[in-house]
Amino acid sequence: MERYQFQAESRELLNLMVHAIYSQKEVFLRELISNASDALDKLRILSLTHKELVPEGHVFEIRLIPDKDTRTLTLEDTGIGMNHDELVNNLGTIARSGTKEFLQQMKEKHAPSSELIGQFGVGFYSVFMVADKVEVFTRKAGESSGYHWVSDGKGEFTIEPIEKDTIGTRIVIHLKPVDEENGIEDFTAEHVLRRIVKRYSDFIAYPIKMKVVREENKEKKEGDEILNSMKPIWTRKSSEVTEEEYHEFYKHLTHDWEAPLATITLQGEGTVEFQALLFIPSRVPFDIFYQSFEPKVNLYVKRVLIQENVDLMLPRYLRFVAGVVDSPDLSLNISREMLQQDKTILQIRKRLVKKVLDALADMQEKDREKYKKFWQEFGVILKEGIGADYENKERLLSLLLFESSAGDDLVTLEEYVKRMKEDQKDIYYLTGESRKTLEHSPYLEGIVDKGYEVLFLTQPIDEFMMSAVHEFQGKKFHCLNKEAAEEKPSEIPEEDKPIVEKLQGLLSEYVREVKFSKTLVHSPSCVITKAFEFSPHVRKILGDKYPFGDERRTLEVNPTHPLYKRFKTIYAENENDERLSDLAHLLFGYALIAEGTPLPDPARFNAVILKMGEKI
Repeated sequence: MERYQFQAESRELLNLMVHAIYSQKEVFLRELISNASDALDKLRILSLTHKELVPEGHVFEIRLIPDKDTRTLTLEDTGIGMNHDELVNNLGTIARSGTKEFLQQMKEKHAPSSELIGQFGVGFYSVFMVADKVEVFTRKAGESSGYHWVSDGKGEFTIEPIEKDTIGTRIVIHLKPVDEENGIEDFTAEHVLRRIVKRYSDFIAYPIKMKVVREENKEKKEGDEILNSMKPIWTRKSSEVTEEEYHEFYKHLTHDWEAPLATITLQGEGTVEFQALLFIPSRVPFDIFYQSFEPKVNLYVKRVLIQENVDLMLPRYLRFVAGVVDSPDLSLNISREMLQQDKTILQIRKRLVKKVLDALADMQEKDREKYKKFWQEFGVILKEGIGADYENKERLLSLLLFESSAGDDLVTLEEYVKRMKEDQKDIYYLTGESRKTLEHSPYLEGIVDKGYEVLFLTQPIDEFMMSAVHEFQGKKFHCLNKEAAEEKPSEIPEEDKPIVEKLQGLLSEYVREVKFSKTLVHSPSCVITKAFEFSPHVRKILGDKYPFGDERRTLEVNPTHPLYKRFKTIYAENENDERLSDLAHLLFGYALIAEGTPLPDPARFNAVILKMGEKI
């Protein structure tokens, strides 16, 4: 017998699981049934290409065996099973891929919550809410040895080899005494088990069986009864399915604790037949920006699960959508390579994308508050589609929400265009790190004074997105802190040309060019990025991985501002006066601070400020 200790973090998490996370202790059975269903799914998928894994006459099923005398509840499945290493990894190290992140997020919430359950693979341990001890007997398909895992959930577990005639997993739960006040019901009672299965697992595709005793002709007879309907929920008419049933199916599919934000049903007929049931989650998955993230969309053929987490059914920018797609027009043994080239899949994908975007547009129009909640969670991901899905670019643009200078409420591009001034030709926007910085930006001068609205774009992806966008409803986009590609430079009077050249020479290390501004009214200066270059904000995020070449930018000066006039006066008196360098760095430093960009030489700027402060 081998004895193992749970890791320290795992013991902490296990304690949290048992005492804090679940508000209803009955959900332990839902978690175990979901795991059993997953094990059966895995075996069924593998058996498509490895028929030898499934013995002749094998029945795919889940069985509940309550025993009132011994106070045990046994759950048995005929699925894939586990070998020694999988027992250690899956049951010995709780949430091995995300324990620290899970604990951190739980602590940040400052209250018991189960929102993260399922994302970290910790559902099995909910059984210790109702158990004094748990035994697992398992044998993996394709292997001859079985194993016995035992733990009381208090810090250690044991594993030993055993003889097991059949593949699959049997979990024996040694139940705690009934304690109704603390949510521990009699989980050996038939009516309790029926209620829990009906509530949480009625849609499971495999039969959940239990032996029951019935009286016939004054004789008691024992026989199997199936507790779940097994009818796939996506094959039923939406009018016959309750919202709660949809929500429970979503939770089973994704292991999410919260109900979805929206449910989408789709029936494809004609050249391609399929049924789809899709969900938009309420919250963004914690790992959605990881390269390893897998969309929770499962592919069925004639109600038989073929592939889980299929990333070909929807584009990457809709990877947050979960659900199932079932089509009789696909082959049961279709491979991933075949999926990539299959015309039926491409047609289904096109229909699914349209349906999801239609659902989002409908939500935006009819329930703005709900859509704003969606946008807060998934807006940054949806933006990825602007440069990737040319066919749906206009529809995606109409789904975007922006902060703007017009107020605190978010605005769509259509709403922006409708309230444009008569003499306004372009859609104006600003990019930067925060709204607060942009609201006080010198780039707004002259634009806001004309009554024009300006959109504020503060996410790093915004600049990449806007590089793929040129116009909306015939209105071109104009980034105020970038040079317009076709804009003519402002004319510099002959008398000012040597002054501007002097200013550029003093700042040549940081500035590529000095020009007179057409828009500045109150501020002395601002810095402008070339039309097709990244802003300093994005460059800082990208870091040293990308060669940017010449990072100097253009300094625009307000020729009517007293600071420039002072520079001009001193230059007329002595073009080599050392005060010119101070004024040049003051103009440049002001422009960077107003933009929210760090100064390249803070000490030099501070020295200039102190020197000028002494003369006040």
